[in-house]
Amino acid sequence: MLESGRDCIRIRIHIKGIAVYHKVTRTIQSGRDTMAKRMTIRFEAFELSAELEETPTGGAIAAALPLSGIANRWGDEIYFTIPVDLPTEPQSREVVNAGDLGYWPTGNAFCIFFGPTPVSEGDEIRAASPVNVFGHVEGDLAPLFSVQTGAMVELELIA
Repeated sequence: MLESGRDCIRIRIHIKGIAVYHKVTRTIQSGRDTMAKRMTIRFEAFELSAELEETPTGGAIAAALPLSGIANRWGDEIYFTIPVDLPTEPQSREVVNAGDLGYWPTGNAFCIFFGPTPVSEGDEIRAASPVNVFGHVEGDLAPLFSVQTGAMVELELIA
């Protein structure tokens, strides 16, 4: 019988003689082995992958995908309004980590945090008000610094 918990496995795939490694996160609940939900965040010049957490917000946003919007920048945060209306969860918070995906209930917005915002103190990353953290961008966040207000953002669930 499987125990509850999380673990990661790496899969090596050979494509035309090149080894490509892909991290797969496996979530085990009540003896069932399920793959964590993942999404693509696409901008004009690049795309990122993210893993969605198994929270009410993560599930609601996954169910609403695909989505698109026009990016706004607020310091080193990108956000845009989405047609999802959710309450603030008990574990919501203002101080987040680089790469966190958050849902801002006050503005019905999808947020990508990658550095300090205008209300951050020191090196922290602080949202304008509590956000429901529901996922995390995987890999290099550096391309996000090039995104300007007005850029198109597309979100898609990875099957």
